[in-house]
Amino acid sequence: MTTANPATVTAPPTTARLRSLVAEIRETVNRGLPPEPTAYMVAERLLPHLGRTDLLTDAQCEGDPGNYRQHVLHAERDGSFSVVALVWLPGQRTPVHDHVSWCVTGVHRGEEHERRYRLVPHGPTARLVATGDVVNPAGTVAAFAPPGDIHLVSNSGTEPALSLHVYGADIARLGTSIRRVYDLPADR
Repeated sequence: MTTANPATVTAPPTTARLRSLVAEIRETVNRGLPPEPTAYMVAERLLPHLGRTDLLTDAQCEGDPGNYRQHVLHAERDGSFSVVALVWLPGQRTPVHDHVSWCVTGVHRGEEHERRYRLVPHGPTARLVATGDVVNPAGTVAAFAPPGDIHLVSNSGTEPALSLHVYGADIARLGTSIRRVYDLPADR
């Protein structure tokens, strides 16, 4: 399985549907609500766009045999949100990690497998305890906000998977949504 940092490709919004989605997200984010309700409302906006063939260009759906690929589709000028497409070839995965901001994920094609964790004290250090395994098929959305957003995501299937992620941060500037990678004892 490949677990290195994702290759990043930046592409501006190039379809009318993506521009519409960005406008809907902007309207929601500009309400100025706390992170968790913002994430849930953005998830509602993302859901009807998933699986639509006119959402992304072919180039924005390309994977990378070396690692899952990140296509930054939009970064709001004020840094308030970004829209990213992640393309996962079979066997690719992330390390166990958390995020820099609230996040919404929506599976556009294929399915993603997710293992969620909780950080617990363990003697003088800490360990990760698995709290659940989730299979997210196409058309599934999830929303979350730190803390409590520790997970590992993978494509355990035999076909490519593609998901859209909306983050409450400027991923074009940061390069990644990952705040911290956890190299701790963990339930497998």
